[in-house]
Amino acid sequence: MPDHDFSDLSALFLNCTLKRSPTPSNTQALMDNSIAIMEANGVAVGTVRIADRDIPPGVDEDMTEHGFDRDEWPEIQQRVFDADILLIGTPIWLGEKSSLCTRVIERLYGYSGNLNEQGQWVYYGRVAGVLVTGNEDGIKHVAMNTLYSLQHLGYTIPPQADAGWIGEAGPGPSYSDPGSGGPENEFTQRNTTFMTWNLMHLAALLKRAGGIPAYGNQRSQWDAGARFDHPNPEYR
Repeated sequence: MPDHDFSDLSALFLNCTLKRSPTPSNTQALMDNSIAIMEANGVAVGTVRIADRDIPPGVDEDMTEHGFDRDEWPEIQQRVFDADILLIGTPIWLGEKSSLCTRVIERLYGYSGNLNEQGQWVYYGRVAGVLVTGNEDGIKHVAMNTLYSLQHLGYTIPPQADAGWIGEAGPGPSYSDPGSGGPENEFTQRNTTFMTWNLMHLAALLKRAGGIPAYGNQRSQWDAGARFDHPNPEYR
């Protein structure tokens, strides 16, 4: 097997389960497979369980400026900025990602107008993926919605950047429940593995290349008058 060294990479896993610790999380159980693969290949991995943290709703950087007594998101956001890979895990509720996952996307959006050192949007040069659990249909819908949001913010999405597991429709065992079949499901384990490797491969390519090439996508240069060959004379 080739020797893959990803020791220069870091990843942050955001678990958007609605359950607070120490209640077991099926989403975390699936995420742990991806975490194990990354750690086996030298990636520095961190995890945040969103339900355990005090994170107000909003789209500004620090919501204490809007009357909330406490906001732990700015500290989490710094960990997001420090990570080459962002992996969001969420359960499905009523066919959608969890409300906490929506809140995470909104808080990420609050920083999306910032620029990096090359004058690009601040999330450029990072990669992202999503893992989904539940016992109702909707993995692809949730992945589509979440990955669209992340690429809109500036993240690069590798091939097959989503995976998930859902049990039989209706009330029933979840991923990590005894006898669920989730941990033994080849389709889920294969997709989780492929997603994890694609995230590491693309993150390494971007990091070692200095990120996304800057020409043609620099907000700072556009504001300074550059038009990057746009054909409309009004923009020349």
